[in-house]
Amino acid sequence: MKTFAFLSSLAAAALLAASAGALPAQHHVTIRHQVQHCHTWSVDGGSFKAHLDVALHVGGTLTLTNNDVMPHRLIEQSGPGAVVHGSPTLSHMGASLTVTFPHAGVYRFTTKAGEDYMKGVKTTGEDNVLTMKVVVH
Repeated sequence: MKTFAFLSSLAAAALLAASAGALPAQHHVTIRHQVQHCHTWSVDGGSFKAHLDVALHVGGTLTLTNNDVMPHRLIEQSGPGAVVHGSPTLSHMGASLTVTFPHAGVYRFTTKAGEDYMKGVKTTGEDNVLTMKVVVH
């Protein structure tokens, strides 16, 4: 019976280690313009939407690139304190920054969009408020 309990514990530990290893060390987030509801973002080339859920290892990074027709300022709303490398203001198309997550926890971000820097851009509907939850293990 003790051998079975030991092997069960060993198997559970291996399963935990394997699932922890499944978390990526980095993600890439892209902000884009769209006609309906103005802007959205995507993680690692996935579908574009107003809210993102992301998971990372402690010490992991997010790289954000602004491909929108307006600047965006990244704002950490809550969390144990992410470290932003570069200006939190993505002031032009192609601007990027990197965020490192030194502590486990739940981080919440939004952006504050600025004014269009391209004339004649039209959108329909109310602008999306971009939000992102990053869970760091």
